[in-house]
Amino acid sequence: MERITTAKFLEKKRKGEKITVLTAYDFLTARIVDEAGVDGILVGDSLGMVVLGYSSTIPVTMEEMIHHTKAVVRGRRRALVIFDMPFLSYQTGTRDAVLNAGRALKETGCDAVKIEGGVEIAETIRALVNAGIPVVGHIGLQPQSVNVYGGYKLRGKTEEERKKLLEDARAVEEAGAFAVVLEKVPSELAREITESLSIPTIGIGAGRYCNGQVLVFHDLVGLFEEFKPKFVKRYAELGREAKSAVRKFIEEVKEGKFPDEEHSY
Repeated sequence: MERITTAKFLEKKRKGEKITVLTAYDFLTARIVDEAGVDGILVGDSLGMVVLGYSSTIPVTMEEMIHHTKAVVRGRRRALVIFDMPFLSYQTGTRDAVLNAGRALKETGCDAVKIEGGVEIAETIRALVNAGIPVVGHIGLQPQSVNVYGGYKLRGKTEEERKKLLEDARAVEEAGAFAVVLEKVPSELAREITESLSIPTIGIGAGRYCNGQVLVFHDLVGLFEEFKPKFVKRYAELGREAKSAVRKFIEEVKEGKFPDEEHSY
C-alpha cells in the first residue's frame, strides 16, 4: 500500500486531482478514514471542542495534541498525518516553533505540521522547512485568533482583506509550505488564490474551486451537534443513531430483556 506524501499532494495539484482531508483524534477514527481512502488526516486543535469539551481551540496544549496524534498515527496505514500546532506553540518565536514542531514529529511519527498565519508567520514557516519539517499553512479565518477577529467571521469580504489574503497565500508558498488551508473565505477569492499558487489549497468553507477539501470528522458524520456551520455537510447522523441505541439499551436492561440467553455464558 503506497503511502501519501507531501510530494503526492503537489503531484495531485499538478494533475488536477482533488485532495481529501478529514480530522481524526483517536486510533479507531484514524483507521476508519484511512481505510476509506482519504489522502490526509489532520489531527486538528478542533479536538479541544469536539473531544475535550473546551469552548474554543485556545486551551489546547502540546501535550494533548501529542497524546492524540500518537493514537492517530497508530491507526493510519496510508494517509498523510498532519499535526495542528496549538496556540502559543509557535507564535512566541522561530526557536520555540522549531523545537515544538520537531517534538511533534519525533514523538508522534506524524508527517507534517500546520500553523496559522500569512505574511507575519512566513519566517517561522521558512525556519521549520529549513529544519526539515514539512508545513501546511492556514489563512483566512484563523480560529486561534478568534479573539482578535471578534468571532468566526467570513474573511476576504472587503478589497483590503482580499489583497491581504492574496499576499498571505503567496508568502506562505514562498516560505516553503507544501499546501495551505483556506478557511471561510468567498469561493471566488479562493479560486483566485488557488489559481495563483503552485501549491495545493485545501478548503474549509471556501467553495468548490480549491484543490482539496477538509472537514471535521465529527461534523461529517453528525456526532457533533453543538452547532453546524453553513459549510458543513452531514453525510450521516451517527449522533442520533447512537442516542437511539443507548436508549434501547437502557430500556432492555430495565425490563430485564438484556442480557438474554444469547448474550450470556
